[in-house]
Amino acid sequence: MTLRPLGQWRCCCGPARPHQDREIRGHLRRLLRAIREHWPHTRITFRGDSHYGRPEVMDFCDEQGIDFVFGLAGNDVLRRLVEPIADDVRVRRAEAGAAAIRCYTETRYGAKSWHLDRRVAARIEATTQGLDIRYVVTSFTHGSAEWLYDSLYCARGQAENLIKLHKRQLASDRTSCRSALANQVRLVLHTAAYWLMLTVRDAIPKPQPLAVAEFATLRARLLKIAARITETASRVRIAFAAACPEADLFRSIALSLQPAGP
Repeated sequence: MTLRPLGQWRCCCGPARPHQDREIRGHLRRLLRAIREHWPHTRITFRGDSHYGRPEVMDFCDEQGIDFVFGLAGNDVLRRLVEPIADDVRVRRAEAGAAAIRCYTETRYGAKSWHLDRRVAARIEATTQGLDIRYVVTSFTHGSAEWLYDSLYCARGQAENLIKLHKRQLASDRTSCRSALANQVRLVLHTAAYWLMLTVRDAIPKPQPLAVAEFATLRARLLKIAARITETASRVRIAFAAACPEADLFRSIALSLQPAGP
């Protein structure tokens, strides 16, 4: 459900932190330069939490012609803007006796440190525990508030899950060497392991539960098992125990990963 815009407002938000703005802008500038070297005409969208929703960062995106959607911390002005919709959601949830009711709306909002008013989408959810409102600020002029929040902004959660796989389940944060170069090599090796694990998981047929398993599960079910390996001049034979529960899956993965013939 997407409701009509609520109007415009300009206010003053909390104290600025110029050094953080410059730091984030510097990171994004270097990232953008690296991307443009290979894909000069690709349209880019930056997506991040409220840490990135800073005036200097948004101005940089405008200057570079980059779309963005950033989390935005709530404040009294934003809450006052969405209060009519929030109150309606609270009432409908109470009347229906539902566990939760969610809706979306949008408005124009501009802090004193901003150079212009920007589009802000809000996700409003009323539950038995109370009201929960989340905001995002964006450069997009098209798409509903629901699409902006659920489909575009919240998709960053999956990216964070992949980072967690890289860091926690492949221990890529173990960069304890004295040399920065050695730590960089270790990170490259961890990244290679990450792509190998992704390749194996992508080769698993989708109906299989392991097709969406985490790396720790794949390692326990597919790698840490007993087998007898025999190498010959033309092939490698893997013999599993008669009671191996994943023998058929191993055969399927091997066929999927087998290189195409000449």
